[in-house]
Amino acid sequence: MPNGIIIIDKPQEWTSMDVCAKLRGLFREKRIGHAGTLDPMATGVLPVFVGRATRAVEFADKSDKEYVAGLKLGLVTNTQDTAGEILEQHPVQVTAQQLETALESFRGDILQVPPMYSAIKINGKKLYELARKGREVERPARPVTIRSLTVEGQPAPDEFILRVRCSKGTYVRTLCHDIGAALGCGGCMSSLRRTMAAGFTLNQAVTLPQLLSADDPSALLLSVDSFFSDCPCLTLSGEPEKKLRNGMTLVMPDVAPGQYRVYGKDGEFLALCRAEQGKLTTIKSFFGV
Repeated sequence: MPNGIIIIDKPQEWTSMDVCAKLRGLFREKRIGHAGTLDPMATGVLPVFVGRATRAVEFADKSDKEYVAGLKLGLVTNTQDTAGEILEQHPVQVTAQQLETALESFRGDILQVPPMYSAIKINGKKLYELARKGREVERPARPVTIRSLTVEGQPAPDEFILRVRCSKGTYVRTLCHDIGAALGCGGCMSSLRRTMAAGFTLNQAVTLPQLLSADDPSALLLSVDSFFSDCPCLTLSGEPEKKLRNGMTLVMPDVAPGQYRVYGKDGEFLALCRAEQGKLTTIKSFFGV
């Protein structure tokens, strides 16, 4: 059965779950999961985990992400992007220097109020479900980190292209909305392309047509251990390998503390493990059973 990671360049108007459904049929594998939901409007890097590799999804969504976004000034919508209902329109007289000055306050650790059109739950209800009923509820601001925020271009007098590298949980459309508010003319997101997620980039991505036309789609899968490539590797054999496969803690006083990719004697990726105080314990196993 196929096991591994495929980086999809998600097309516009597809949901992340649409992509997963298509891949379930293609690989004939029910165990399909993705890291980092992309709205239908967005395109770009969507890591999809297949088979036993789905065990790694929980680690994938914690890392930074990078986006290229269109900032449309003078327009405020109920969804904070150009697909929504227009609430306000204002004239725009913003220079590149004025924008750069405004961006300074959005770099680093900031507080962000999640948009109403989001899947966050308040009192057990998803915000977008309330928003569709015309209701708005108070949302507590959440801390996020903007690692970098740069202007990449200006295709129109009222539109700029931003490159954003940010922490998990950041809403780029809310960032665009807040930047517009800071400039006094309002703003929203006009486009969004994710260029990095879970450490994977567009250079590693394939389009759905490329995948669907491949003679052997499984050949395009990346091995799950490649996701943990920043961890040193450790090879076990004999009794220690048997014990790890049985879920036991190994006494290994010579192994330095840290996380390891652990392999069996035959080269099979067995588990992500942690060495601590002379003991090696399994964080997550990946071998077949």
